[in-house]
Amino acid sequence: MLPVIKYPVLEVYIKDILFVVFLLCFIAQLYYLIANHNRLARYKPQNDTPVGQLPVSVIIAARNEYANLKHNLPLILDQDYPEYEVIVVNDCSFDHTDELLNIYEKQYPKLRIVTIEEHPRFKTGKKFALTLGIKAARYEHLLFTDADCEPTSSHWISRMASKFKGDVSIVLGYSPYQRSRGLLNLFARFETLKTAINYLSAALSGDAYMGIGRNLAYTKTLFFKNKGFAAHMHILSGDDDLFVNQNATPANLDIEIHPDAHTQSEVKPTLRSYYRQKKRHMGVGKLYKSKHRRFLSFDALSGFVYYGLFIYLLTIQLEPLLILGLYLFRLILQVVIYNKVFTKLRCADLIWWLPIFDFVYYLYLNIFGLIGTFTKTKQWK
Repeated sequence: MLPVIKYPVLEVYIKDILFVVFLLCFIAQLYYLIANHNRLARYKPQNDTPVGQLPVSVIIAARNEYANLKHNLPLILDQDYPEYEVIVVNDCSFDHTDELLNIYEKQYPKLRIVTIEEHPRFKTGKKFALTLGIKAARYEHLLFTDADCEPTSSHWISRMASKFKGDVSIVLGYSPYQRSRGLLNLFARFETLKTAINYLSAALSGDAYMGIGRNLAYTKTLFFKNKGFAAHMHILSGDDDLFVNQNATPANLDIEIHPDAHTQSEVKPTLRSYYRQKKRHMGVGKLYKSKHRRFLSFDALSGFVYYGLFIYLLTIQLEPLLILGLYLFRLILQVVIYNKVFTKLRCADLIWWLPIFDFVYYLYLNIFGLIGTFTKTKQWK
């Protein structure tokens, strides 16, 4: 039996390297908090309800959304706004959506229906449906949401449309999940909130990289000037984030985060359905601009390594008081900054879950980021 040879100097050297990597990740995480997320913490939404002036076309692409449309569509059709239309693109539905829309069309003069029929050799997708809706729109200013979303107030259109001032042609909104019981609901709400903090803070810094189709507005001119979804029409997902990623500039974009301007939806009922949804969403991240991929990847990787090394260095008892002190410093800074944001976005209850879900969030980002790299989306519903 060969003797075991130990290299104590090498072990110390490796530990020192790991400690330095931990410090670098710690500094990187402070940068994202202070230089980016703090922008949203300082941002003050307009409190007074704006008076609607611009005509607006609300566009919803729906495939087999009978139950959601039955509940949510009247809330959109009863908005307190002087001049708007609601275009529902019925994309090859076979669940009585057409019957419901025909009934609503007689009750609500503002409702217009665009119907896409199933074709044996031509497969449609959400981008095709939205393109038809945009072409059918009477008005220049377009507001988008999904069939499973409901506005949180009757002033949703007013607040989103009021941001179209000067050169602004894109408005990013916020769309949280509804609060209910269960850990899946808690984490889904937390993940949505953290995603919003990232993309809204980036927008405030003048470098927007995405928006969400559940609450997004832009102009018809911008859409056709930049050839719509042509650059990524072959990708079924990305009608919202890829469009914003390619067309947003510091001058043409604004955000609206007032609670009256939110649209909310329910979390997927099972872990499996939630997984499918997130896998589809993560699949388009690899098509972002290079600088945005680097920015997001560095945040995800530095956060993951930070937590991994925090646990490991504590396990081997390497400077435990210093390691714990740095962890608590970052956590306290997070609480100070995030508490303002969580309160503004009506998710204050999630601040208590920050120490647990922040770690899970970075684990989630790296796992789904890796899955998304090899994922090809085959259907939008």
